[in-house]
Amino acid sequence: MAHPASASPDRPTAVRTLAPGEVRGVIFASSLGTVFEWYDFYLYGSLAAIISKQFFSGVNPTAAFIFALMAFAAGFAVRPFGALVFGRLGDLVGRKYTFLVTILIMGLSTFVVGVLPSYASIGILAPVILVALRLLQGLALGGEYGGAATYVAEHAPPGKRGLYTAWIQTTATLGLFLSLLVILACRVALGTAAFEAWGWRIPFLVSLALLGVSVWIRVRLNESPLFAAMKAEGKTSKAPIAESFGNWANLRIVLIALFGLVVGQAVVWYTGQFYALFFLTQLLKVDAQTANLLVAAALLLGTPFFLVMGALSDRIGRKPVILAGCALAALTYFPLFRALTHYANPALEHAQAAAPVTVVADPAECTFQFNPVGTSRFTSSCDVAKAALVKAGVPYANVAAPAGTTAQVRVGTTAIPAYDASASDAAAQGPTFERTLGGALASAGYPAAADPARINHAMVVAVLFVLVLFVTMVYGPIAAMLVELFPTRIRYTSMSLPYHIGNGWFGGFLPTTAFAIVAATGDIYAGLWYPIVIAALTVVVGALLVRETKDVDI
Repeated sequence: MAHPASASPDRPTAVRTLAPGEVRGVIFASSLGTVFEWYDFYLYGSLAAIISKQFFSGVNPTAAFIFALMAFAAGFAVRPFGALVFGRLGDLVGRKYTFLVTILIMGLSTFVVGVLPSYASIGILAPVILVALRLLQGLALGGEYGGAATYVAEHAPPGKRGLYTAWIQTTATLGLFLSLLVILACRVALGTAAFEAWGWRIPFLVSLALLGVSVWIRVRLNESPLFAAMKAEGKTSKAPIAESFGNWANLRIVLIALFGLVVGQAVVWYTGQFYALFFLTQLLKVDAQTANLLVAAALLLGTPFFLVMGALSDRIGRKPVILAGCALAALTYFPLFRALTHYANPALEHAQAAAPVTVVADPAECTFQFNPVGTSRFTSSCDVAKAALVKAGVPYANVAAPAGTTAQVRVGTTAIPAYDASASDAAAQGPTFERTLGGALASAGYPAAADPARINHAMVVAVLFVLVLFVTMVYGPIAAMLVELFPTRIRYTSMSLPYHIGNGWFGGFLPTTAFAIVAATGDIYAGLWYPIVIAALTVVVGALLVRETKDVDI
């Protein structure tokens, strides 16, 4: 792979050298503003379960939660477009002013979510406005990350870009951590009932104060000296998008960066931080407050390792650290998530082993039960059986039955026949089926929720810490590597697009995709195949095509 930044005639000849104190100020100011922006973005994900009830209450609970995750993912879907819009502005106008605009859009959009009426108040308009706000947030974040990473890297001295840009890499985790802390504080102060009724809005409203601090900080920053020198000498790009993606030499590097680095980094990041939280609350039935505390503890322990991995990449290279993180994740996700079940909900693990649940049904009767707009009803006996198990949070296996067979749920050796919900006597059969199934599950030891007294908090945090450690390996060095792959004149645009396609599409859709796979298969671990396959792909592509960049002169 060529390194277009290494010896370009377009490089500026006179770049102002900053004192160490100035560089530290740049890192602090850039990182703090980005922390607040991630806080805004991740509030939604942290409160997805409550938001599904507030804004998608017109559909069944399973569809509502998946729909809420889709709205969460909508913010990720538009991030590449934000990368194009703001990346172009950053390469034309400058880094500073571009990411000043992005934080204004993010902060105001988040504040409006805090005052948005619920579905019960304004009907379908509520989720429509919510999705629109998520799209604005995604556009803003698409311009934020590339600007902050480029800005810091262009201030960093040679040999320390991995360490210095790793401070930017901590901001996503710190933003998530801050959102969890604010949510927990509001829960404790108000109580669960009040928080879920109206108190969930407070963390969104707080973003207005954080926005004020962020804007004040960023207004005081100077432009990147490297970009300022290029602009003064008339060497900036006149068409950064065309230069970035219309030129095969640069486009090839963009594609290699996407599949050989970023997509693996993205799925490891979202599995280790977001999917782990969803797994605890939605599949293991750990109460939200406990799950948030456990994840927050793991993040607190793991966050310093972003800096460790960034500094390590300055010594041994970016590529081995990133690819090792992807490989370890792909190899260990199944045992690690099984360990979460063992330590967070041992009763569920024991019940699965002692009395496994199976749905015996005609496959032609079974439907993928996802209908966000509520226009379809799932009435077959197979759909009735699976819907009841998903609602109860009970994992199950599927066994094919002859055509025309009425589905049944087997709990160990006990068989409970389901029923056709469109039959004339369905109203009478429904309560009997649910009562019989509930009794069989309870007798087999399936818990309605994780028993707080049986959660091994220390071991759950230990497992979550390992997941976060993988995150630090793939994420700590990634900003430095992406910056080093591209020339200054088109750096903001070129690095932003693969980063946000990888994180916005491959990573952002991970919780939705994985949760839908689990709902369809009944296997609580089946969703892990998504990040495992993609992380393995990155290891192969990265090993074959990505070259080391740590010694490149930017």
